[in-house]
Amino acid sequence: MTASDAGPALVVGLGNPGPEYERTRHNVGFMVADVLAERVRGRFTVHKKSGADLLEARLDGRKVLLAKPRSYMNVSGRPVAALARFFSVPPTEVIVVHDELDLPFGAIRLKRGGGEGGHNGLRSISNALTTKDYLRVRFGIGRPPGRQDPADFVLKPFAAPERKDLPVFVEEAADAVELLLRVGLEPAQNQLH
Repeated sequence: MTASDAGPALVVGLGNPGPEYERTRHNVGFMVADVLAERVRGRFTVHKKSGADLLEARLDGRKVLLAKPRSYMNVSGRPVAALARFFSVPPTEVIVVHDELDLPFGAIRLKRGGGEGGHNGLRSISNALTTKDYLRVRFGIGRPPGRQDPADFVLKPFAAPERKDLPVFVEEAADAVELLLRVGLEPAQNQLH
């Protein structure tokens, strides 16, 4: 089966809406979605039935629905599930791009299913899709320094040294999404990990 024979994939970048969150660690999913939108020269529009910003595009011949939920991350499952239902995308074809505390800054890892590791956005999506069996592009943000609360850490902007490298890592995460769409999980993991 070629990419053009496959049904649509739903790629969801996680983040929080609003300018105060734009440059925070929790919003790397939005950043990756924006890079993918630039690559296809597309623009997000509001998809009223789901409550997400949506861009329909083709990547490597495959229809891709690129989304950024307009809800706060902790309740992002509702718009993700609404999009999956509306476009008849099975959970196995949903790709969620999210920040990951358990990976060093800039590390990109791919996986299907598994736990949520305290990530409330993933927990919300798992509950709304009634499965954990969706794909994840995990973007490492590292652990908070000292005794800083992880909940505060993810809502803080990247540190100055991180900001210098951030655009490169965001591009690499977008590359990982495209690779995943093009070759599937195991071959993509073999190339990336």
